[in-house]
Amino acid sequence: MAPAVARRRGGPRTRPRTRAPTRPVSRDAAVSGSQGPERVQKFLSRAGIASRREVETWIRAGRLSVNGQPATLGARVRPGDQIQLDGRAVHARAGASAGGVFLCHRSPGEPLGEATEAAATTSLRAGLLERLPRRSGRRFIAVSPMPRADGGLELVSADGGLTEKLQRAVHTLTSEFGVRVRGELSELQLQQILHGTLDSGEHLSVERCETAGGEAANRWYTLAVRGASGKQVRQLFERSGALVSRILRTRLGALTLERTLKRGQFRELAGEEVRALLNPGH
Repeated sequence: MAPAVARRRGGPRTRPRTRAPTRPVSRDAAVSGSQGPERVQKFLSRAGIASRREVETWIRAGRLSVNGQPATLGARVRPGDQIQLDGRAVHARAGASAGGVFLCHRSPGEPLGEATEAAATTSLRAGLLERLPRRSGRRFIAVSPMPRADGGLELVSADGGLTEKLQRAVHTLTSEFGVRVRGELSELQLQQILHGTLDSGEHLSVERCETAGGEAANRWYTLAVRGASGKQVRQLFERSGALVSRILRTRLGALTLERTLKRGQFRELAGEEVRALLNPGH
């Protein structure tokens, strides 16, 4: 027989406590790993719709709305909220992965796309986009893109959150560039390049600069430098008085532009390659 439940004299009969019913968790919230709301910039970036800065531009221009109300920079969204851009629904599921990372061999002069307000990102709307796999209409973003006149190794992804992490990571990675100049560099010019000073006074961490052959009046040099963009490399050489005609990025961290990857071709990075970029040395 079950024990009787105690009753206090003059008071109501006490009853065993029952657990509150568990609220069902939506699939979207379960995928994102959080049931709480998140900023609309982060939500759309992780879904590969646009970079956070571009979403902020939409908000400031009054182009974005959440549940029928104009979005603000601090606006937060939950799974199921109605997000619209210029009056049209934006379809983005919380926690959705927009795809992987692609290594591309871009030809010098090939259009990379229209630049967003964020100087470090470029949205691919032409050129490479025509050959990259479609990810449900999502936009690709370049990681530290080379100037249009130059080319070589490019990284692109439709995952906005992952792209932002890669953009931060490349500043810690060593890259190699092939630089074609008119004539041969003097010893003084080489020393100036190795010093790594830019017009702003900033110093690049240059590991080496060595000759790599040439043809006719042109000479190629291989530059290994940490965290530099193609634009900074050009400035570094031109600051020494060199006449630069072309720059090609041939290595970024552990990634190398393989000879088998012809101009205009691309391949998707394996998971371990992406992890090596984000966590070098591990």
